[in-house]
Amino acid sequence: MKKVFLIILAALISAACGAPPTNRADTSSTSSTNKAADTTASAAVTEAEATAKEKEIWGTIEKQDMTTFGAMLADDFVYVSGDGPHDKAATIKSVTGYKPTDIVFSDWKFVPVGKTAGLLSFSVKNKGTMNGEPIPETSMRASSVWVKRGGKLLAVFHQDSEVKPASPPPPAKAATKPAASPAAPFAAATLSANAEANEKAVWAALTAKEWNVFGSYLSSDFIEVEADGIYDHAGAIKGVEGFDFSKATLSAWRQVKIDDEASLVTYTVKMPGAKPDTSYHSSVWSTRNGKWLAVFHQGTPLAPPPPPVKSTAKKTP
Repeated sequence: MKKVFLIILAALISAACGAPPTNRADTSSTSSTNKAADTTASAAVTEAEATAKEKEIWGTIEKQDMTTFGAMLADDFVYVSGDGPHDKAATIKSVTGYKPTDIVFSDWKFVPVGKTAGLLSFSVKNKGTMNGEPIPETSMRASSVWVKRGGKLLAVFHQDSEVKPASPPPPAKAATKPAASPAAPFAAATLSANAEANEKAVWAALTAKEWNVFGSYLSSDFIEVEADGIYDHAGAIKGVEGFDFSKATLSAWRQVKIDDEASLVTYTVKMPGAKPDTSYHSSVWSTRNGKWLAVFHQGTPLAPPPPPVKSTAKKTP
């Protein structure tokens, strides 16, 4: 969906008559205020269906057909970008006036979610204009969840992260002597339909450096989307080893029920010492053989708003 680029979204928000400011989430409730998910349609979403819808919704933005665009979003739709999460109304407002051009998709990946949903991850490059003014070409990694509700295929989630080069691996640490008294064994949590509780269990395992426990919370088809790449189950585990998560603080929790067997959770992470120290995260939890597991995660760093789009209109003398 069009807002697939951090810098652009910030520009859009600046230019499109004031969508919410940085770090102010339109869906900022810390409680789980989910609307009941209509799971009337029972057929699973296919990769072909989700891909076709993704391309279609980009087309509505390019044509500035906001009526059709809005009709393709679920009422509890959440969009996460470099300035935080946005609800359906704010998303529509932020893309009004934006016309993407020269759109090139690549790197499509699909993961089934719950009974009636599917997650798409992809890369997208595009140029465009905002209110008639050209904006820089962007290259983003994006993800969307499409779900069947009431006989319609609707987007319930979208997130994008500007493509960045891979970060250097953390420096190797010198071997340390074992503690005189070994710490108590780490107890893995029992996961459930409560996506927020599950996500907190993930961070507890990361903080304790229990990489095997962390891996046990991820589905075999798990994908992680970050600014520097897309990672599978093994890559996600390898990617966290060596990092210190103990100083991270998590806030602004929000859950959305996708269907009876899948949920989305979004939240904000502050990591002292990181640049930037704030990022916006989302995870999708779904059942696999009766067990709740994480099937997707994406993190998007805080993006400072770019200068406002300059107008070329001549001033009246």
